[in-house]
Amino acid sequence: MLLILLWLFGLNMIHVSDPYVEQVLSLDGDPIKGHAIFQMNCAGCHVQKATAQVGPSLQDLSQRKSPVGIIQQVISGETPPMPQFQPSPQEMADLLSYLEKL
Repeated sequence: MLLILLWLFGLNMIHVSDPYVEQVLSLDGDPIKGHAIFQMNCAGCHVQKATAQVGPSLQDLSQRKSPVGIIQQVISGETPPMPQFQPSPQEMADLLSYLEKL
């Protein structure tokens, strides 16, 4: 168990040292712009009040995932059917700001 925790901590530190992630986390996000980005790129699968949505609910996402985890989820495309999405650092900061308010 201790090895798993150390591995996860080390993995998180590697992600934080990523220049893109560092830049995103250093910016102030605008939740209004983030909402627009969400509507254009995410709402098709993560509609909040849909009965048949493709992706999971993002309600309280910031309670379940760290900002680094959210960034990695968005940019990696490692969870099909979610596509890889490469927003600019400012767009990602805006999106994070919006998601924190869900």
